Amino acid sequence: MFLAFDGVAILRAAVPFLSILLILVLIHEFGHFLAAKAFGIKVLEFGIGFPPKAKTLFTKGETEYTLNWLPIGGFVRLLGEEDPSDPRSLAAAPRWKRLTVMAAGVLMNLVLAFFLMGVSFMVPRDRSLSQAQIVEVAAGSPAAEAKIDGAMRDGSTPVQGIQPGDIVVSVEGRDVANTNEMVYANRLNLGKTQEWTIIRAGSTLTAHVYARWHPPAGQGPTGVRIGAPVSCSFDDQGEPANCQLKYTQVESVSYAPWEAFPKGAQALVDTMVLTYNEIKVRIGGGGGAAINDDQPAFTGPVGIADTTGTIIEEAGWRALIEFAALLSLNLAIFNALPIPMLDGGRMFFVVLEILRGGRRISPEKESLVHLAGFALMMAGVLVVTYFDIARLVT
Repeated sequence: MFLAFDGVAILRAAVPFLSILLILVLIHEFGHFLAAKAFGIKVLEFGIGFPPKAKTLFTKGETEYTLNWLPIGGFVRLLGEEDPSDPRSLAAAPRWKRLTVMAAGVLMNLVLAFFLMGVSFMVPRDRSLSQAQIVEVAAGSPAAEAKIDGAMRDGSTPVQGIQPGDIVVSVEGRDVANTNEMVYANRLNLGKTQEWTIIRAGSTLTAHVYARWHPPAGQGPTGVRIGAPVSCSFDDQGEPANCQLKYTQVESVSYAPWEAFPKGAQALVDTMVLTYNEIKVRIGGGGGAAINDDQPAFTGPVGIADTTGTIIEEAGWRALIEFAALLSLNLAIFNALPIPMLDGGRMFFVVLEILRGGRRISPEKESLVHLAGFALMMAGVLVVTYFDIARLVT
């Protein structure tokens, strides 16, 4: 069986992805570099790309700056990362300095994520004002049993429970202008009794709706199906036909820097909450609460590159800035995990040293643990990459 690949499409996806990855990793490594230099720890090499070495760009002081053949990141090689025999080695530095050097890369990625997300909010974006209308309410669902506060325009008590035709204009204080914003706010507040502001027959009411972690298959967390309000003509059989959006307006939204950066910070926090919720939903095995059940739980470089190409094609470069910010955030979180070979794994050994009253794990044993962790991580990347490729070609 032969598979036809679109070389241009592959390049359009791979080149932006590799460029973004290279920048993110270099900035990460630059954090280690700056912290090590500040503390007088000897930096042997700052490499662009991964070995094998292509050439030495230049040597400044005691540091060699190199260009390497694999353009998927970079590295900083410090003297004695596990061996404290040299007084200028990383391992010989005081524990607080070692922890600072190891954490500096994570901090740089967090700062970069904050900066990029803030910039993305300064770039004009189109926001649909099509509204979010309740189309269907599942019997016995939280929405069907929701408590409704307020009064109708004629002063009467509203019918309890969310009703088809209700328009949701806010969830937990967040304005909702379209169905995507409704889904986003709903997924952000799983496991809570959410407060919705709804419009019903011209009356503004407050609904209290619980969002389930694991709803039955075919239902969302609250048991509603939503859509944008439409107006339809009817055919001879009385069936709706020729349906058009009632509200087709789109507004261009951008923010000044003093507004954009707080919004960017909030967006990053929201992303971490959504990620936590997604993981909890997937681990629980429930149906219908995940953001996108068609997406794999994990993806590797090939899958991320494919996503990069899709974003550029469908959403443009502004969305790519947000995507780069999220990648930087993910890189920071991943590197902070106590996994051997990663920054968090190295910090774990320093913390373990503190808990052992200053007694170190031998450099040989620590090196072996990091080597084993690297091998397992590479094996995991290969497995995920295999499934990414299989998903893309089937």
